[in-house]
Amino acid sequence: MNSGSRTKKSVPFSKLLGFLGPGFLVTVGFVDPGNWATNIEGGSRFGYELLWVVTLSTLMLVLIQHMAAKLGIATGKSLAVNIREHFPGPVTAFLGITVLAACIATDIAELLGGGIGFSLLFDVPVWIGVLFTVFLKIFLVTSQRYHRIETIIVGFLGVITLCYLIELLIVKPDWAAVTTGLVLPQLGRENIYVAMAILGALIMPHNIFLHSNVIHSREWGISEQEKMKLLRYEKIDTISAMTLGWVVNSSMIIVSAAVFFHNQVQVYNIEEASATLKPLAGELAGLLFAIALVFSGVGSSMTSSMAEANVLTGFLGKPEDPGTLLYRSTVFATSIPSFLIILFTADTFRLLIFSQIILGIQLPFTLLSLLILCRNRNVMGGFRSRNREFAAASLIAAIVIILNIYFFYTTVTGGS
Repeated sequence: MNSGSRTKKSVPFSKLLGFLGPGFLVTVGFVDPGNWATNIEGGSRFGYELLWVVTLSTLMLVLIQHMAAKLGIATGKSLAVNIREHFPGPVTAFLGITVLAACIATDIAELLGGGIGFSLLFDVPVWIGVLFTVFLKIFLVTSQRYHRIETIIVGFLGVITLCYLIELLIVKPDWAAVTTGLVLPQLGRENIYVAMAILGALIMPHNIFLHSNVIHSREWGISEQEKMKLLRYEKIDTISAMTLGWVVNSSMIIVSAAVFFHNQVQVYNIEEASATLKPLAGELAGLLFAIALVFSGVGSSMTSSMAEANVLTGFLGKPEDPGTLLYRSTVFATSIPSFLIILFTADTFRLLIFSQIILGIQLPFTLLSLLILCRNRNVMGGFRSRNREFAAASLIAAIVIILNIYFFYTTVTGGS
């Protein structure tokens, strides 16, 4: 009887393992170089004060990403395909063009991060590092089957997480202050802009589209009842993956606070952080920083390329199949403008700001599209967002839209 009981309990767990993965693939986009910049600045200027923003952002992400995955499960189609099928032609064209531009803007930030990481590791010019990143991501995305790519990305996440956990041991933060910072909001006139930057950097259009697509890598059944029964596995996958993202992003702020804020050194970009980290925390900390940055840049650029290919094929009504020539060609073609823009732009800091403006302008349209589709009973059937979920998602969308309008205004006008 005991043996049979153990067997019964082991079946759901082994089944759960088979459903874990899509959320983790998406999570690498939440620890991309853009997040590094905001987290490093937040930690160096305000210590542990803004850790609560990462906690809040993670809770928001869990709901938004769950809705994106649920849309994919309920309809058997990605967000891009659903927009094409249920929205008017001009609206579809507008959304398709803007989200592709946002994907390319995202790719710029990811490639820059990978380029800076390679530059720090091997003492080569940043553009050479960017070229390394481009070649690696094209090779890894086009030469592997989806499940192999998923395994690679999860491995990358593991390396990034391990690097930061070791750094936490090296820098020895004030854990009492860390615990307070994670749960107790502290917001004032001086830190509100950086808090908004951290919050805004975590929700990106391409990850919403990507999650609704890669969720199809699992078998969710045919009937609505079967899908409903298996939906709990998606929830566990999403919550687990977002929690890992919360750990890594929190660790970035903690390390920055323990090293830079503690020594009264303000850092505003990744290169500064690396140059300052070594003399303050030692060579090993600097090496781990560079290794994690390389894996973050390459991994997140892989997922942004997958999102670009999924968006283009979905909006064109073509098969969203990584094995097709169109998909592979898109991965290569969309890398060219990103690389050329980086190559011919002298001020990479301004380039990163510009890429974030593009994301900020497009994101509200992606969120509103997701909310409209998830609330539509004809699209979602029994998976339609209930009042509580829709109200919470609408509040999140309103917050993100207000933040992005504020960012756009302050960036253009130079205000604060």
